[in-house]
Amino acid sequence: MLAAWDFAASAHLGQFVPGSELPYLKHLGAVAMEVLAAHQVEPMPDIALAVTCAILHDCIEDQGVEHSTLRKRFGPAVADGVQALSKLENLSKADAMADSLVRIERQPQAIWCVKLADRICNLRGAPEHWKPVRIERYREEARLILDRLGSAHRHLASRLSAHINRYPEPPAERSCAQPGNLA
Repeated sequence: MLAAWDFAASAHLGQFVPGSELPYLKHLGAVAMEVLAAHQVEPMPDIALAVTCAILHDCIEDQGVEHSTLRKRFGPAVADGVQALSKLENLSKADAMADSLVRIERQPQAIWCVKLADRICNLRGAPEHWKPVRIERYREEARLILDRLGSAHRHLASRLSAHINRYPEPPAERSCAQPGNLA
């Protein structure tokens, strides 16, 4: 896992969490921590695969790391898991998610857990520039992920459901909310 962390630090060097000045490693660490915390509540099979893929899950999609590179460094299970978690660029957004979910469903449940954890982390706030329709589409996409992958881990499914329910209202409605209600 430390080798994966070092690799991800190099691969994502100079990338920031969207809308912030925080290094992208913050997101990767949050997803890995979500997986580890869920494992403490309800043990999941192959926790090492889950954590390693959580750390590396955006290397292919965001940084163009080759599947073959991950395979050489971390083995076929990790490379295939990260590949499944990566949306294909040549597909529309809707088709890319549907395709990714099909590929994730062919993977061990540890990979399903990474996708659940990633979406939990991504639902911690909508970017300010998103229009209400995009926020709602993202919420619907999260519901699809929950429906398709939630059976992999009850605790992660429960957390994702809660995050979907708390996901920020569209910006026009958000301004009326009291501080602290959007987490």
